[in-house]
Amino acid sequence: MKNTVSRGLAAALLLWALGTAQAQNSIVMASTTSTEQSGLFGHLLPAFTKATGVEVKVVALGTGQAIDMGRRGDADILFVHDQVAEEKFVAEGFALKRFPVMYNDFVLIGPAADPARVKGADIVQALAKVAAANAAFVSRGDKSGTHAAELRFWKLGATPEAKGTQYRECGCGMGQALNIASATGAYVLSDRATWLSFKNRADLQILVQGDARLFNQYGVLAVNPARHPHVKAAEAQKFVDWVLSPAGQASIAAYRIEGQQLFFPNASK
Repeated sequence: MKNTVSRGLAAALLLWALGTAQAQNSIVMASTTSTEQSGLFGHLLPAFTKATGVEVKVVALGTGQAIDMGRRGDADILFVHDQVAEEKFVAEGFALKRFPVMYNDFVLIGPAADPARVKGADIVQALAKVAAANAAFVSRGDKSGTHAAELRFWKLGATPEAKGTQYRECGCGMGQALNIASATGAYVLSDRATWLSFKNRADLQILVQGDARLFNQYGVLAVNPARHPHVKAAEAQKFVDWVLSPAGQASIAAYRIEGQQLFFPNASK
């Protein structure tokens, strides 16, 4: 009986120790939805874990919400795409440095019939046409990097009040916004990676692309342990070092859907 209890206790202690070791050897990453919904992390993170032994638990949010997680100390590392907000995060002391890691671009999606006649226009002209036609437009409305970019583009060509009565904020991720646009025949700004991985397109298509202002840069930032001593700074730094390394950059470049590359590495230290 005593031997049985001893063996049971030993097994329980072993499981507890293994669980504790695994928890210590993992990090929480707050990231934009596009890296998750595009499938990139399903490709990238197993390669990182294999190389370092560190597991990554991803919380996919709009970039604004992801940065707020880092500001509260609820994440060890951020992988996001709003350079202005990222630089502010560093200036406030919540990270020591922001590292560019990869890029793709934004595209304006809309119905094939193109009621606002935006095809061939640049992004600022296109949004002005959407407003003038009072065409349906779905906005993320979630303080994400995509939402921040959309608002910048509107301000260049149309005041917020001039967006029209069919401008709708969903307060949702990119995949949901695309689903709403698909169901309602609306225009929507998307990152190209999520669009390429999106299956429920109906008659939606890319109508505006190639404008230099649609460039979409991603950055990685480890949370500063001086602000939040409990964060796993060493493990977070391992991810920064790996994703900026030739191996990490090659892994990003290798991710494709139907032969199309979704993200383009451009690490800078």
